[in-house]
Amino acid sequence: MKRRPGGLGRGLDALLPASPAGAGAGGVIELPVDAIVPNPAQPRHSIAEEELGELAASIRAHGVLQPVIVARAGAGYVLVAGERRWRAARQAGLATLPALIKEVTPQERLELALVENLQRQDLTPLEEAAAYQQLIAEHGLTQEQVAARVGKSRAAVANALRLLQLAPAVREALLTGRITAGHARALLGCNDPVLQEALLAQVLAGDLSVRATEELVRRGGQRRPRPAAAPAPELAAVEQALRQALGTKVQLLRSRRGGRIVIHYYSDEELQALYERFVAAP
Repeated sequence: MKRRPGGLGRGLDALLPASPAGAGAGGVIELPVDAIVPNPAQPRHSIAEEELGELAASIRAHGVLQPVIVARAGAGYVLVAGERRWRAARQAGLATLPALIKEVTPQERLELALVENLQRQDLTPLEEAAAYQQLIAEHGLTQEQVAARVGKSRAAVANALRLLQLAPAVREALLTGRITAGHARALLGCNDPVLQEALLAQVLAGDLSVRATEELVRRGGQRRPRPAAAPAPELAAVEQALRQALGTKVQLLRSRRGGRIVIHYYSDEELQALYERFVAAP
């Protein structure tokens, strides 16, 4: 798999323990699809149905080209990596699929699932943050240890974890894609959840950029009004002449690259008169 610049420094192979010696211990074998259950520690909470359908169609045509990784769990197996392939294989109607059996701990299962999804860029920012938090809370890792295990910088892990402090409405907006992680981090500059949600409303209403959101937070929700530029005397004279000629309100709005002429009308009759003056007149 080609690594993206600045991406993970470790892959699944670096985290997987060496396979024990013995017949079939580390080789690919065919396992019944129904004998495998999903990883309860899977960081990704949803898979797009359209994407899953496309993979199932490919599997029907070509089979499962890359084995899933599983660990023994009682009489069956639990997925370590490859849940998308497993779900698509079930959808395609396969009875078995190729698998590698590895002996891993619950912590290693979470780490492997997290690394796989990060490499594929499948996780939302909140799913990534929740997985880091799970490694810290349930397995006693520090932020430095989490960063080392998934090949990220400690700062990247810390910034991701901060997203879990967002107010509920802001988390929902991030989850649904109405704002980016950059917007969310900017809103974290406000510690008050109620004000955070009020700022979110302004960001959405104004379709603000991340930089504008940062400025909004710095000002405590007060957006700086743009001063109205006074029209130049010559423009005011032209504006007045147009009003008299057209018999209605006319505005000249200047910009850096020219400007606009805004002609107002207040009834269908006035619009018809303007149309005849500009278009229908011989």
